Amino acid sequence: MRDYPKYLFSIFSLIWFVLAINPSYRFDWFLENILVFVFGILLVKTHRKYPLSNKSYTLIFLFSVFHIIGAHYTYSEVPFSSKLSEMMGLERNYYDRFIHFIFGLFITLPMRNLLELLSKISGWWLYILTTAIMISFGEMYELLEWFTAMIVSPEAGMAFLGAQGDLFDAQKDIFCNLSGIFIALLVYFVTKKKSSL
Repeated sequence: MRDYPKYLFSIFSLIWFVLAINPSYRFDWFLENILVFVFGILLVKTHRKYPLSNKSYTLIFLFSVFHIIGAHYTYSEVPFSSKLSEMMGLERNYYDRFIHFIFGLFITLPMRNLLELLSKISGWWLYILTTAIMISFGEMYELLEWFTAMIVSPEAGMAFLGAQGDLFDAQKDIFCNLSGIFIALLVYFVTKKKSSL
């Protein structure tokens, strides 16, 4: 369906406007939404020249919705995740780890899709390049979080960082991202192999 990305964008815009009302920390909400604005504009500007598959647009949409929920509450204070952690006897809210995991799980295939459109790379090299770029994005985001926490006000910076007192938070977040990447590529590889049989 040609208009499918437009429908998704309309639904996302509606959800975004609702979640923009009275977020927990307005400045943190703004910081979390900078990348939404940047990548949203890029997708709108390039969707005709480099059209991704509907599956890719769906995965981007799903990740973006989970992200803006985290931006509304801040990742470390998402209520349903806090309740779940409490029920399971866990000491921290794991929503931020969940987001890093689904970033790898949901955005890896759109990235592979984009690389197929932009380059002549194929086979195992495409898997390797997709993995390398996705890991780089995860690591760059961790550095961005750290840099932001260093230069903004302590309260907003710590909310954005979302470490919740964990000294190895960044490393664990990257591991979650990597796990999502590998699962996404494994599922893609298995389903593609089955469809070719």
